Amino acid sequence: MLTHTIAAEAAAQERQWVGRCRQGDEAALGCLIARHRNRLVRTATNLLRDRHEAEDVAQEAFLKAFREINKLRDDRAFSGYLYRICVRLCMDRLRLKRAELVEFDSAQPHCGGNIENRVVIEKLLSQLPTELRTTLVLREMEQLSYEEVAEVMQVPIGTVRSRLHTARERFRKLWIEAVGD
Repeated sequence: MLTHTIAAEAAAQERQWVGRCRQGDEAALGCLIARHRNRLVRTATNLLRDRHEAEDVAQEAFLKAFREINKLRDDRAFSGYLYRICVRLCMDRLRLKRAELVEFDSAQPHCGGNIENRVVIEKLLSQLPTELRTTLVLREMEQLSYEEVAEVMQVPIGTVRSRLHTARERFRKLWIEAVGD
C-alpha cells in the first residue's frame, strides 16, 4: 500500500514537472533530468556498450524530449516517452555502426566474481540481435514492465513476450557455452 502511494505521488509530481516544462520552467526540466538521467544513461550504456556514447545519447534524448514535449499525450507517462526516444537513438546508432562496439578477449571466461560475470554478460548480450538485446536489457536489467517495454519499443505486448522468451533462451545457451551450468 505504501509503495503504491509513493509511486502515485511520484507520478503526480512528474506530471506537474512536465506541465511546468511545457511552460518553459527550467527548474522543472532540471528535476526531470535528475530523476531520469542515471537510468537513461545505464539503459543506453547497456545497449551501446560505450559509456561516453551513452552519455551523448541520453543528452540527445533529453533535448529531443523537451523540444517535442507538447507531443506528449496527457495519458502517457513521461518516462516511457523519454525511454522510447533513447532506445530509438541507440538503435539508430547501432544501425549506423553495424560493428561490435566493444571487443572482448576470446579466451574462455572465468566467472568467479561480479566483475568477471559482468564482462561475460556484456559479451553475451553483444551477441544477441539488437531487438532481442534491447528487450532483454529493458525488462531484466532496467526492470521495466512488459507494458513499458512495449511502449518504449513501440511493439505489441505479445511481441515483447515473444522476443523476451527468445532472448532468454539464446542468452541461456550462450551462457552455458561460455561458463557451463
